[in-house]
Amino acid sequence: MGVRAPWTQPQVRYYDGGFEQVLSEQETASALTVMRAKVFPAGAPPLHFHTREDEFWVILSGQVRFWIGGYSLAECAITEAGPGAFVYGPRNIPHTFQTITEESEVLVGNTPGAIEGYFNGVGAAETREHDQQVDLIGSYGVTLVGPPPVWSDWN
Repeated sequence: MGVRAPWTQPQVRYYDGGFEQVLSEQETASALTVMRAKVFPAGAPPLHFHTREDEFWVILSGQVRFWIGGYSLAECAITEAGPGAFVYGPRNIPHTFQTITEESEVLVGNTPGAIEGYFNGVGAAETREHDQQVDLIGSYGVTLVGPPPVWSDWN
């Protein structure tokens, strides 16, 4: 147990960005993982769902748009969340998100916490190539169901 000041924990490269591993699955007997991420409009994940864990987000700064509950972006409920908001995504429900400000800072949690192995496995890359990670992400119980939101389509 202890207080963890922002950006003092191990940092992990993920595609063209990265995150801070605030709380690891090893520290919680796989019950929980929490990451602090700076997210940018081009860094939206594809529409996907988790079969093994629930996911949650706490918006620390910026404004983030969420698509939840459909098998295409057009079918999803769309909502926006700003600083202090908590968003919950239960397992087996498709979702994605995108910052609609220049940058947002978000705490992302998963319970149980084994998904962090996927993020470590992807590592750094200049471009996001989710379609080349289908087997890796699938091994963590995640299914991709659609493309990520494209900034110009929604703004």
